[in-house]
Amino acid sequence: MKLATIGVGNAGSKIIDQMIEFEVETGRDLCRHALVINTARTDLAKPENIPEDRRVLIGDTHSKARGHGVGGDAEIGAEVAKTDIDEIRRVFDDIEIHEVDAVLVAAGLGGGTGSGAAPVVITELQKMYDEPIYGLGVLPGQYEGGRPALNAARSLQSFVTNVDNFIAFDNDAWRSRGQTIEQGYAEMNRELATRIVTLLAAGEVDESDVGENAMDSSDIMRTLDVGGVSSIGYASTDLDVPKEGLLSKFNDAEEPQAESTDAAKIKGLVRRAVNSRLTVPCEVSSADRALIVFAGPPEVISRKGVESAREWLENEADTVDVLAGDDPRPNSSTLAAVVLLSNVTETPRIDEIQNQAVDAQNKIQELDAVRDEEIESLITDDNNDLDPIV
Repeated sequence: MKLATIGVGNAGSKIIDQMIEFEVETGRDLCRHALVINTARTDLAKPENIPEDRRVLIGDTHSKARGHGVGGDAEIGAEVAKTDIDEIRRVFDDIEIHEVDAVLVAAGLGGGTGSGAAPVVITELQKMYDEPIYGLGVLPGQYEGGRPALNAARSLQSFVTNVDNFIAFDNDAWRSRGQTIEQGYAEMNRELATRIVTLLAAGEVDESDVGENAMDSSDIMRTLDVGGVSSIGYASTDLDVPKEGLLSKFNDAEEPQAESTDAAKIKGLVRRAVNSRLTVPCEVSSADRALIVFAGPPEVISRKGVESAREWLENEADTVDVLAGDDPRPNSSTLAAVVLLSNVTETPRIDEIQNQAVDAQNKIQELDAVRDEEIESLITDDNNDLDPIV
């Protein structure tokens, strides 16, 4: 698949930046166009792989932004994007849309720019292009508080209803103890980029590298076509490279020693991808469709193993709509399995965010009411001895 990628806000920009870094490291060519949009000038300078002319500052003349961000306020984020929509549209015009299969918009849904401006960007993209628009959204952790949860819950409604598919990433499921906030976010961005690029870059190789059962970008797009919320699982294993230079066997300490055949280990890799941390935890059986991509040297991908893994996922997802195929990487020293669960309907974390958002909204309304009373009490002359100027 060939993508036009757009990062909105600080988190979204870092994700796109990390995707480009990973695809360069692994010899892939997924992101044909990359663009980042932000309301904070300092954050716009952080990406390392985005050209200067593909960075768009919005809201620099807005009275509540002025190039310093929107302070976590989604309403201002949306307002700024609408005000500067002509500038955004002008940059979109530079995208050679005939070169891409789809557009991916990434954003952190807890912040003001990502949650507020990204839905405006998506709405404009839908007006301009017929190609699929996919959303990639990072859900805030419960530890981040009520305001980010409220932003995310409101933004989710716009994302899911306006994109062709929404891939969710849950900060709570990926947060590790003992890390600084920056270290944690950097690791999560890397994990997310690995999964997205490995999945969406499948099928880009030339005909000389095509395997027996090569995955095609149309297969991925068909799986995403059902819409809704999607989750991605991933697992990889190192391959032994003997002195004679032939890839021979797996070197996967996590798999039971009894699984001695390549077929069993292929199936085990898929099971680990599904049963380890998904990008957003979900009930696998609630998926509408599913897809498996095996990325690695063609000679180590057992056809029997692929079929066994596909049948296993059919049973787990309770659907016969499961595709499986290869993404040949002849020179790779690893074999990876990435699993796409499309249109999952049972995602506990999203339910938690909705509940947290309702509580936060009620609390904000209560505090505003109390604050209004306190201000009224502060300035009111109880004895009516004073007259206001106007």
